[in-house]
Formats: sequence, structure tokens, C-alpha cells
Amino acid sequence: MLAVLLLFLLPVGGGIPAGVLLAQAKGLHWPLTAGLYFVSDVLLALAFEPVLRGFVALGRRVPFLARFGAAMKDATARSAAHIGGPGAGPISLVMIAFGVDPMTGRSAALAAGHGFVAGWAFAIAGDMLYYGVIALTTLRLNTYIKNPNTTMWIVLGAMLIVPVLVRRLRTGRRPSQ
Repeated sequence: MLAVLLLFLLPVGGGIPAGVLLAQAKGLHWPLTAGLYFVSDVLLALAFEPVLRGFVALGRRVPFLARFGAAMKDATARSAAHIGGPGAGPISLVMIAFGVDPMTGRSAALAAGHGFVAGWAFAIAGDMLYYGVIALTTLRLNTYIKNPNTTMWIVLGAMLIVPVLVRRLRTGRRPSQ
């Protein structure tokens, strides 16, 4: 179980396919595997929150960080408006965490005025949705490929390529433009 948790603690989404396949190989049931991923998110919250609060405190004294904080609030407002209307409400914040990562989701929640518990609840909810999509995709694909390493690389590649393709389709640009 510790090996699965350590894979989930990787700072990028690449630990999900490897962790899910390792959990399956070790006979861990999906609720336990999802619980381990949730624990990794809670550990991330405990490790990242002091760093985030430190930047906020420094932002009161360092002009560059103050400008960065203002830009973050502006970007959060734009993202929230794009996702679900005005204001950075819960659904918008969950979708930011789903689409980017839980640290960005928490930063957006703080910029929108949400405290520790609510901010991390939105960020972790979005990340757990992301986990569910990637875990299900990994397990279903592996039933056809039957090679965990190949499956993992295909899912990792898709995690990098699919968002780029979706952005291009949404903006109407062709790859040659």
C-alpha cells in the first residue's frame, strides 16, 4: 500500500496510472485505492498550505508577489466566468482543480476568499474527479492491452496530448495555423 501511496504523491498526474496499475497488481480493491489517493491529496494540502500562506504574507511586502497575487485573482475571475459565470463559486473552483491541479485549485479558492477547509474541499473534489477519470481509463485500457507499462505510457501520452487537442478544437484552430 505504501508504494501505491508514494506513486500518488508524485507532483504531477503521472502517478495515477502507475499507482492504479500497481494497486490492481497487488490486489487492492478500488475503494482502498481511491482512499489512498484521497490521503495523498490531504497530505498535499498539509504540505502546500503553509507555502501558499507564506507567499500571501510575502505578497504584502514584496511588490512582485503582490502583482502576482493580483494577477492570480484576475485569472481566477476570468476562469470562473469561462466555466460557470461570474464569481469563483464551488463548481468553478472544482473545475479549475480538475483541469489544472489541486494546488492551482486551492490558490484560486484562496484568491476567491475561501478558507482552508472549503478551499481544499473544492480542490480535492476536482482532483478526485480527475483521479476517477484517469483511473477508470487506465483500468479499462489495460483490459485490452494487458501490458501495464504500455498502458501507463499510453495514458500518460493522452494526459499530455488530449488537453492540447481539446483547446485547439475549442478555439477552432487547425494545427497548421
